[in-house]
Amino acid sequence: QVRLVESGGGSVQPGGSLRLSCAASGISISSYSMGWFRQAPGKEREFVAGVGWSGTLTKTADSLKGRFTISRDNAKNTLSLQMNNLKREDTAVYYCAAGSDPYHIQDRRIAFWGQGTQVTVSS
Repeated sequence: QVRLVESGGGSVQPGGSLRLSCAASGISISSYSMGWFRQAPGKEREFVAGVGWSGTLTKTADSLKGRFTISRDNAKNTLSLQMNNLKREDTAVYYCAAGSDPYHIQDRRIAFWGQGTQVTVSS
């Protein structure tokens, strides 16, 4: 059984930081691109950041560059997202995903999704 389990979400004040983690079981993430997506209330799911199987190819949504950093540890079968200088508009449920394309995560080619973790940015 494949599971992607996110952790690290919570409530934080504007300007704060959080680090999300995604622990995979039942698969070796080294065969997949990995990524983070988010969905805010009343909005469509959007791409946050992705990383290719080796960790060298990364992409971050333009609006998040400089604040969000994605990384992976294939040996530990984990994916991380460091989020700094958080803003109220970053409030959303964040989802971990494993992509069928090993080089680039594409939301139309997702093999597995996590259940999501809530991030709330509020003063």
